Amino acid sequence: MDRNLALEFVRVTEAAAISAAEWIGRGDKKAADQAAVDAMRSRLNQVDFSGEVVIGEGAKDEAPMLYTGEKVGCGKEIEMELAVDPLECTDSVAHGRYNAIAVIVTGAKNTLLKAPDTYMEKIAVGQEGAEAIDLNAPIKQNLQKVAKATGKDIREITVIVLDRPRHEKLIGQIREAGARVRLITDGDVAAAITTCNPDSGIDLLMGTGGSTEAVLAAAAVKIMGGQLLARLKPRNDQDLQEIKKAGIKNLNKVYSVNDLAKGKQLTFTATGVIDGPLLSGVVFEKAKIITHSLVIRGVSGTIRYITTHHRTTRL
Repeated sequence: MDRNLALEFVRVTEAAAISAAEWIGRGDKKAADQAAVDAMRSRLNQVDFSGEVVIGEGAKDEAPMLYTGEKVGCGKEIEMELAVDPLECTDSVAHGRYNAIAVIVTGAKNTLLKAPDTYMEKIAVGQEGAEAIDLNAPIKQNLQKVAKATGKDIREITVIVLDRPRHEKLIGQIREAGARVRLITDGDVAAAITTCNPDSGIDLLMGTGGSTEAVLAAAAVKIMGGQLLARLKPRNDQDLQEIKKAGIKNLNKVYSVNDLAKGKQLTFTATGVIDGPLLSGVVFEKAKIITHSLVIRGVSGTIRYITTHHRTTRL
């Protein structure tokens, strides 16, 4: 992908993040999400490319904007597909909690897994432990192997987990093995990517979360040299029907980053809405708004952290 186009997507996530941040702590997650969707779609349609949303806000009859299958962009060339989450962690914004981002992942045609809207069991790790994890292995064994691969004692290993009742057993097993647990209320996209940052203090992500989030995180984790393994975890009969409609027959298949996001023509772009483990949030000042973004390109392998000052008053 053209590097200038990658930077265009930063402007898109910045716009979505700023719009969502206006709703921090106001208790209205639907309004926050809608503000982010409106801003992201408007900016995407100003970019000179031809894109199709393959993972978005839902089916066409459920989402009027950024629905799965929607065409975006104002150009005819540079065709690509997009996975978008205009506001990851709507609850965090509504209640003023930790960790929310606006995200876009792009790839060439037929590179992003068109995941049905269900849950997936996941494990993610950075580059040093990329060959050490196995979704079919016991929790303790994964922790021991990652500890060995990273040159740490197992007591120095920290696992980030969504704070959910369904994870009580998992949390107990991690602690029993001797590792630390860091709980988050929402946001396993940022959490998975954070495992690839050696300075984050996070070694692994474990647990069950959204399938959309698995694809979004996988693009970044792959480019950064890490690994994310995922397996479909349907919650009910409706999930099973969605999986069947997607043409997936093997529920036991373990997807790696290369299955979730294929090839090198990938980009990951995110802007922080509220401070989290990956990015700082939007800062509103008297005459400017400050945003913090991350841009990762598959072709070059570059990782850019961008701080932007948006002037709100004219000189």
